Amino acid sequence: MRPRLILALAAAALAAACATTTPYQPADKRGLGYKNQQLETAKYRVTFQGNSLVDRATAENYVLLRAAQVTLENGFDSFEIVSQNADGLSTYRTSGTSLGFGGLGGGGLFYGGGFGYGGFGGLASNTSTTRESRSYVVGAVIEARKGPKPADNPMAFDARSVIESIGPTIAGPPAGQP
Repeated sequence: MRPRLILALAAAALAAACATTTPYQPADKRGLGYKNQQLETAKYRVTFQGNSLVDRATAENYVLLRAAQVTLENGFDSFEIVSQNADGLSTYRTSGTSLGFGGLGGGGLFYGGGFGYGGFGGLASNTSTTRESRSYVVGAVIEARKGPKPADNPMAFDARSVIESIGPTIAGPPAGQP
């Protein structure tokens, strides 16, 4: 009985892990979280990949927050978004049951979880549901600058202001906040 209890606890822990949103964190071994890469002296690529529980707006906020942190960590004050993209990734999961009855004189277990019973033929029921899960990968290339952001550029941001406005919306203190 002890192996069954261990198996049940492991299944419950796995289900709980799958049911939590991707936190604001450096990318884990599955690639979930944020990444940044220096492209040139003051140019960086920042990305965030979430699981299906992270909506697009949240992923975009995580990218802006990380861009602001990268800007300050490298001695700059403001940044401009040079390019950006958001890709939705869809996965499909089908679940359900099927019920079947064996042919004349037959019987046995059918594929899909049904059962067989001799003497009936051709009766089958298949109920299945296909669900789409959508996750987002959001990225931006930023150019960091010293000094205040240009007032006439809607794609320019003051790094400290971004951290002050988005930072408090993140559960717990944002990692690497200066």
